Amino acid sequence: MVEIIPYQTRWPAEFQQIAAAQRQALGDLALRIDHIGSTAVPGLPAKDVIDIQITVARLDEAVIAALESAGYTLVETNCNDHRPPGAQGPDSDWQKLFFRPPPGGRRTNTHVRTAGRPNQRYALLFRDYLRAHPASAAAYAELKRRLATHLADPQRYPEVKDPAVDLIYLAAEAWAVTTAWQAGPADA
Repeated sequence: MVEIIPYQTRWPAEFQQIAAAQRQALGDLALRIDHIGSTAVPGLPAKDVIDIQITVARLDEAVIAALESAGYTLVETNCNDHRPPGAQGPDSDWQKLFFRPPPGGRRTNTHVRTAGRPNQRYALLFRDYLRAHPASAAAYAELKRRLATHLADPQRYPEVKDPAVDLIYLAAEAWAVTTAWQAGPADA
């Protein structure tokens, strides 16, 4: 079952603690570590799972080894992001590494993406757009609540949510052009 809870003011601090440990494990392999997803948007209800994006120069064995040595588990079946409509470029632009937290650790989704690829930009732009557009964030929250309530199979939750996320992302792309949006400094 997917459970959406009200925004928790503890989420940013929890992210900082997790990111500090990831930074220590990865060292210079991590170009940046960012709090992404709904828990990174103040006031937005979410699943109680901290989403993290680690940006690296390349997806390679050194990154995998560093995170595995810190207790993370690579999920080999989750190696590509959803490709939004109209996305240009090769499928490799949407590749990633995905890790579950160490046993007994805080529930997280750690996404490792390559610097400059569209999927790395997507997560940051989506987050920043929702931070800047509270009405869109509220509409997105209502969609998530309804999906969580009405979907019997929690595995279908992201499958059904992705097209709605794309609608927000397409609006975010237009906003990025009009505001000359650039990703700010890393969160950790």
